Amino acid sequence: MKIRTLIVDDESLARKLIRRLLGEEEGIEIVGECADGLEAISMIAELSPNLVFLDIQMPECDGFAVLEQLASVRLPVIIFVTAYDAFALKAFEAHALDYLLKPIDEDRFAQTVERARIYLSGREYGAAQEGLRDLMDEVGRARKTISRLAVKSAGRMVFLRVEEIDWIGAEGNYLSLHVGKECHLLRGRLSELEKKLSARQFFRIHRSTIVNLDRVKEIQSLFKGEGVAFLKDGSRLPVSRTCSRKLQESLEARL
Repeated sequence: MKIRTLIVDDESLARKLIRRLLGEEEGIEIVGECADGLEAISMIAELSPNLVFLDIQMPECDGFAVLEQLASVRLPVIIFVTAYDAFALKAFEAHALDYLLKPIDEDRFAQTVERARIYLSGREYGAAQEGLRDLMDEVGRARKTISRLAVKSAGRMVFLRVEEIDWIGAEGNYLSLHVGKECHLLRGRLSELEKKLSARQFFRIHRSTIVNLDRVKEIQSLFKGEGVAFLKDGSRLPVSRTCSRKLQESLEARL
């Protein structure tokens, strides 16, 4: 049985290259091409391809938005195509999903197609689909995160980009947002703000503290598994025993 394949990319040259390389592979049937995400959603539902080459960076409806709309259909094997995107590449690797980096390398392309054959033979199909659904969940959470916060300070309204925040502490009914040498107070609960922050960038190191992982310079272990995090601005923050190992794993995942 031939592998029914759909090509999705907004760049005509990229589609042409993928089509040519697929022409050199045995057992591949190209059932269609499309240049945008909305058309891709429709064609996947209509044609039920086994394999899709899916570009991530497309206007209006990107590759991740396509995935979000496919939850109700049987998912094909997806090979992601992308220019360099740190989040995308780490996400694909974390979930053991295959991808092609632009400009496409022909040897890498052949290896990727071979891996797709293995998936479709059933030997790894279940794991591939589980990884894809986990990725969709992660992307869905990431899209719900906030990028700015508005805080009142001395009769004025200050708009903070969340990536500027070094760390956040809980102080009664208020949160202290530490930005460089400044500290802003925001009424609210730490658990509620945590849900709105990117889990890739912010980590709760203590029941009363969230830290920006980009600001962590060093972590040291203390008595009974507890620790301390040293930030680039010189701040020292306690790390609870339950969070110490997970903090180290989160920092290593960003390398």
